[in-house]
This record gives sequence, C-alpha cells and structure tokens, in this order.
Amino acid sequence: MKQVTAIIKPFKLDEVREALAEVGVSGLTVTEVKGFGRQKGHTELYRGAEYVVDFLPKIRVEVVLPDDRVEQAIDAVLKAARTGKIGDGKIFVTPVEQAIRIRTGEADEEAL
Repeated sequence: MKQVTAIIKPFKLDEVREALAEVGVSGLTVTEVKGFGRQKGHTELYRGAEYVVDFLPKIRVEVVLPDDRVEQAIDAVLKAARTGKIGDGKIFVTPVEQAIRIRTGEADEEAL
C-alpha cells in the first residue's frame, strides 16, 4: 500500500476529486494548508500599506491505495491539477505499513 499526498491550488480541488473518483478512489482526506516553494509568495496592498504574503493557501489531498492503483491516481492528479503555471504543487508517494478500519477491525487492503 502507498499513500499519495498531493499539494494543489485550492480552486483545483473539485477537478482533482472528480478525477480520482473516475479511477476508483473511494475515499480521501483534504486539509487546508499554507506553504511556499519556488512561488515564494507575493506582496499585497492593504489599507495603503504594502505587506508580504509568505505562505500561500494550498490544499493537501491524501489517499491510501493498493500498489497497483498508485500510477492511475498520480496520472489523474497530474491531469486535473496542472495549470502550467508556477505553484501547481507537488505529489509525494510514501509506503504505508498497515491500515486498520476502526469500526470493523479489518486490516490492510480490506480496510481501504
């Protein structure tokens, strides 16, 4: 099993969710986060004062999948989240040693 974590632009969330549903992802976790990479933030004008916005709003989408479905999920996120502009985000894939459904006690792939 692997966990696929995607950091995306907030307005791309619905497209990413729909793309993952099309490849059979039945559950995901979404978190509002802030961060920066090469995009570095920007300056804004508020009530006549200029200030720097270092951390930009992003969305973190996490799914845990069997190994054989990871590439499909990655491709779905890439197609749905890409704008071609800086700040589109990143995808991270990490191994998951164990998953347990609390309600039933099912383990590993049965718990997904």
